[in-house]
Amino acid sequence: MPTARRSRSIPTPADQLWAIVSDPHHLPRWWPRVERVEDVVAGAFTEVMRTRKGRVVRADFELGRRDERERTLSWTQLVEGTPFGRVLSHAETQVRLRPESEDLARAQSATEVTLELRQTLTGFFPRFGGFMVRRAAAATLEEALDGLERIGA
Repeated sequence: MPTARRSRSIPTPADQLWAIVSDPHHLPRWWPRVERVEDVVAGAFTEVMRTRKGRVVRADFELGRRDERERTLSWTQLVEGTPFGRVLSHAETQVRLRPESEDLARAQSATEVTLELRQTLTGFFPRFGGFMVRRAAAATLEEALDGLERIGA
């Protein structure tokens, strides 16, 4: 199962970042290639993305674990019966926010953000494509952290 994880200290209070990452409507502001989010209902949403080649792609997601006190949340992509299902049998994204310091002044100025993407591949991809999928996921996570840093400043 390819897993990519990236962390970064972002000079923004955790409460402010939580308001951004916990609301799917904000995804176009920070998640790579997401142009808009539709059909946001309790526990689900649809991303409308544009690929690097300019093609529009829709992807449906369900919210998983959401713990406001711990500032963690996850969402799972619904892949069965979609074009993504040819490559993936499971894809889950997790976001964790931690104040950078126990010191109150520093905790209100910087947050350690960790993004993790776990994917289970189908077909022959697990044997040959894991490295490429992990590398692409890591690049996506880096772009997402860039986006959070940009809008959190």
